[in-house]
Amino acid sequence: MNERTSQGTRRPKAYKNEPFLDSADARPLRILSEYLEPLSHFRKHKIRDTIVFWGSARLTEDGPVGRYYREARELARMLTEWSDRLENAARRFVICTGGGPGIMEAANRGAQDAGGKTVGLNIGLPLEQYPNAYVTQELSFEFHYFFMRKFWFAYLAKALVVFPGGFGTLDELTELLTLTQTEKLAKKIIIVLYGSSYWKEILNFDALVRYGMISPEDLKLFEFADDPPTALRILQEGLTKYYLKPEKLVAERDMETPAITKSRV
Repeated sequence: MNERTSQGTRRPKAYKNEPFLDSADARPLRILSEYLEPLSHFRKHKIRDTIVFWGSARLTEDGPVGRYYREARELARMLTEWSDRLENAARRFVICTGGGPGIMEAANRGAQDAGGKTVGLNIGLPLEQYPNAYVTQELSFEFHYFFMRKFWFAYLAKALVVFPGGFGTLDELTELLTLTQTEKLAKKIIIVLYGSSYWKEILNFDALVRYGMISPEDLKLFEFADDPPTALRILQEGLTKYYLKPEKLVAERDMETPAITKSRV
């Protein structure tokens, strides 16, 4: 609102001018804010890297495929307990989700069961999406731009667990697979597709190879798991191999937010 003085009318400073900040001209500022605000919180809470859980927002604990909810919760609890035993000043392998219901809620809930911090990258949508109650309050973010939300999923992730889901899950999965396949990520992401019967029915990976749309070695970008212990083993082995070797720890101790400085995305 303009301020009236004896010398005339004083306009508000640009960064306090809400009509301007909501305008099309200020879109770059809004995009930048969706980068800088999460970055500030991650640094404050020493979040070095994450394990991302994706899956349907429509799944419920007691629904027809409620086992996936319960197993996502169990896996997130097991991973959080394991990561909390690692001797590092920074928080390693924090559970991160889209912040909403379904599989997202289950994973955040499992991390909370283990007493760990957990991230929620929420976004405003017409249906189903609302912040669940299990995200750590200081690490709960609300995005407007899908691409900035996806950026933060990829930027800190060292591992990805994809439970059964619909269009949104497929979109996120195929984009991360593409980034991995084309080496646009300057790091290794361990990818687990949870529920092999579901994924092999929904996506015919072998047909993609047969038609020459992907290379046979692209099938090595991910592994399948059908129970929490198997998924835990795959994730522990991959994360230990690529991120917990002594020589890597020594190199990283002197770096502030090393995951943020390493990724190209």
